[in-house]
Amino acid sequence: MVFRRLMNTPAGPLLGNSGLSGRKAARLGAALMLAGVLAACQADEFTAGPNKAQQPVSASIKRKMNDLNMSSTSPIMIRIFKEESALEVWKQTRTGKYQLLDEFEICKWSGKLGPKFKEGDRQAPEGFYEITPALMNPNSSYHLAFNLGYPNSYDRSHGRTGSHLMVHGACSSRGCYAMTDEQVQDIYALARDSFKGGQRSFQVQAFPFRMTPENMARHRDSEHMEFWKMLKTGYDHFEITQTPPQISVCEKKYVFDATTLVEGVPFRASAKCPDYQVSPSIATAVASKQRRDNEKYQQLAARFDARDERQKRWEERSNRLAEALGGGEDDTNPAVATAETAAPDAQPAAETATAAVPAEAAPAAHRRPGSAVETAFAPQDQSGGSSVGSFFKRWVPFGPKASEEGAGVGPIETEVVPDTKPN
Repeated sequence: MVFRRLMNTPAGPLLGNSGLSGRKAARLGAALMLAGVLAACQADEFTAGPNKAQQPVSASIKRKMNDLNMSSTSPIMIRIFKEESALEVWKQTRTGKYQLLDEFEICKWSGKLGPKFKEGDRQAPEGFYEITPALMNPNSSYHLAFNLGYPNSYDRSHGRTGSHLMVHGACSSRGCYAMTDEQVQDIYALARDSFKGGQRSFQVQAFPFRMTPENMARHRDSEHMEFWKMLKTGYDHFEITQTPPQISVCEKKYVFDATTLVEGVPFRASAKCPDYQVSPSIATAVASKQRRDNEKYQQLAARFDARDERQKRWEERSNRLAEALGGGEDDTNPAVATAETAAPDAQPAAETATAAVPAEAAPAAHRRPGSAVETAFAPQDQSGGSSVGSFFKRWVPFGPKASEEGAGVGPIETEVVPDTKPN
């Protein structure tokens, strides 16, 4: 029907009088239809115009700034959380404190939780970075971008290498934090306007996850835990003061809000730390928060360890019973074994409720479809004989539900090859 309409347009008689065969005319009509479809798709995409680097922030961001008593040119700060795929923009209010202006969902980030170590490992960095006007890229082929300045002095003191690590658009990542074009348009404009207001640099704090006791306890066995504890100190400074902490590096570690006792003595990343002090009010408040967090961390870690131990004992007993039922020669009394295995960890209801893991303590890592690192789950080969296990599951329908649902399932990481690195 669409092609018939095309033939009835002024171009239709031209096609009919040109001597073209019906097949050629049909092909031309189909090409015209495809062009129309493509034009319609492109019309729905975000466009910022030729002068994209000078476009103002969106109307919704303007309204939020007005509601939060923020000047359009006041300083900003950015926090990034890998596991939650979240980028927060904080902005200074007229009171001098910072408030959360907006949170953007990161379109893609590559690698896994943990810092970047070397060029080519496709890891998105973690740490504290200062973004100056020289690191802004208005001509990026990935719409708009700013460089994180990796490696910083801390990274260099540890011999870490890498280049062109950015926050940019185009939703494609190879070690970067990639946003949509529409998102990076607002983020770039907020940074640009803060420089216009006199901010000399803005801070980007990149974390593996929100640094809560729950998340720290979930990842307690990670090889990066000591590094993350150091990052958490900077996280806590901001949580307490609502002001970006002053970042220094000495003895190959970050120190926060530190002032040297001898004027003019600098902090050097690989050298011994000079004598310094932190404001007593900040130091006391941070220490108090860390004390509370550590108490909660210890409680949660103990619960998680107990849960893991119960799960381990259940699996061991299940395997022994399966071997007994499948062997046929064993003298073990199946009835006794069944009764013993059915309740591996009988506990009072109140104690069981206490040991349960809070729902918010183990949130699933948020991933957009098509992210550079995706997690899938697939059955894993179990040692000990699949036929015996199947027999056991068919005839002994009891035991912790979590064991039945989660047995033999493990994470498989797949890496999508990203686009070319940004300029």
